[in-house]
Amino acid sequence: MSGYKPRLISLTKRPGSTFGFFLRLEQGEDGHLIRSLDMGGQAELAGMKDGDRILRVNGKFVDGLLHSEVVDLVRNSGVSVTFHILDEASYKHLKTQGVDLSNPQSPLAANGAAEQAPKPKLCYLIKSKLGYGFSLRSGKDEPGFFMTEVVPGKVAHMAGVKGKDRVLEINGETVEESSHNQIVEKIKLSGDGLMILLADEEAQEYYKNKPVKIGSWLATIKYLPHKPRSISIINGSDGYGFLLREDPRQTGHFMKAIDKGGPADRAGMKEADRLVAVDGKDVEKCSHEQVVDMIRQSGRTCSFLVVDKETDQMFKLGKVSPVVFCEDAKTSSSPPSYSEALNLPTPSSSSLAPQVTKEGLKPKLCTMEKTSGGFGFHLNSIQGVCGQYIMEVVKGGAADRAGLEDEDIVVEINGVNVEKNSHEEVVAMIKRSESTLEMLVADRSAYDQLTAKGVAITRRLLGKTSYAQVHSEESPGTSLEDNLKAAGAREAVRERTSSSSSEGSIDVKL
Repeated sequence: MSGYKPRLISLTKRPGSTFGFFLRLEQGEDGHLIRSLDMGGQAELAGMKDGDRILRVNGKFVDGLLHSEVVDLVRNSGVSVTFHILDEASYKHLKTQGVDLSNPQSPLAANGAAEQAPKPKLCYLIKSKLGYGFSLRSGKDEPGFFMTEVVPGKVAHMAGVKGKDRVLEINGETVEESSHNQIVEKIKLSGDGLMILLADEEAQEYYKNKPVKIGSWLATIKYLPHKPRSISIINGSDGYGFLLREDPRQTGHFMKAIDKGGPADRAGMKEADRLVAVDGKDVEKCSHEQVVDMIRQSGRTCSFLVVDKETDQMFKLGKVSPVVFCEDAKTSSSPPSYSEALNLPTPSSSSLAPQVTKEGLKPKLCTMEKTSGGFGFHLNSIQGVCGQYIMEVVKGGAADRAGLEDEDIVVEINGVNVEKNSHEEVVAMIKRSESTLEMLVADRSAYDQLTAKGVAITRRLLGKTSYAQVHSEESPGTSLEDNLKAAGAREAVRERTSSSSSEGSIDVKL
């Protein structure tokens, strides 16, 4: 086989629950095996099968890793995780053929090439003088209540409600067993705002005969007017540029005293934003000291999920945590996910992924010819932290003419990635460049967003080649995926050893 086609399966679970399968290491069997799928669980619905082998977790090749390391990768994924999976027969055949499973040649099949499970939807309605603009009717052929007489251009219609949508929850409370009068009373008591969980006809049909409860944790939030914001901040010389405070009058951790022009300000943090997750981990039940410690342990870059006051009130009305919607918090202008990055066109292609180029979320390749005044910039770093950035670009100098700007983050020097190198090592590399220096850099905003997505910053995002590319990116044993980060959350999974397992087998519930 010249190539193979792994399936790309993305799972999202409710906080505190599992993904609905066991990950096993079995004596006499190669690979990390999927076993004991929960009937109607997220894994089964997404297309996982008994005996499937996991090749990658969030883009990281795991087939050769210890079982405990794979479990940790899933643990660190929080409520969302993405797998590359092969069926048992294909895995065993490729193994016997000696195929390098770390380098597929065929496109990925999303969620087993099966139809994506349609999502219910959360809709937020603010009552107008004319009401909400919808009516309710009971089902003729099945129990439940459905939207009808949705008036075009009015509140419900503008909020994403459609006729025949089934009503599942009102303000976070199930209404599937309620009477018509009880639902009407709930709406009256809610005041001027409603958060409604609805299933359209497609979702109703999909879940009709499946033993799974449709909850808000499965919903899309694309119709909501306010959304949580995912913000990645690089620690500057004076820190992140904000204070984290507890408010004795309300529960939560709040952003205060944001330094104007500082890292947090540039990244889009706002005064009084409430912090709900750090690196994907829910912090709503953590103490102030625990949250501060988590931020300190993040290193140079930390990802924050925050909500402003309006967004906070909206989610609280629906009794649902914004943490469940970390993925939806990424805007449509965000860079590609790791799976999209794996399949970016080759550098010679002119069809670079539009979501990378459209908003300028890409690095810059700057080539400089040394002058009598040098290259015309200073290289800065934060003591004790990996990573370098540009400062004091001399106007009219070599760096300025090449397009370097203050606070650009240095990614590569002459085709070699230096994100993890020390300041001294990078300086030495620049000195060895003699008369010509090539630097791959990204401005702070692009760097933060790309790294937050787990996208490796390479020349592939430029859509053009350079003399160093073949030697740096395509060297034997190195692949784009090796540089990808696992997505940010840290949430424990339940782990147990099965009493029925054969000797040497390990069984972990995920």
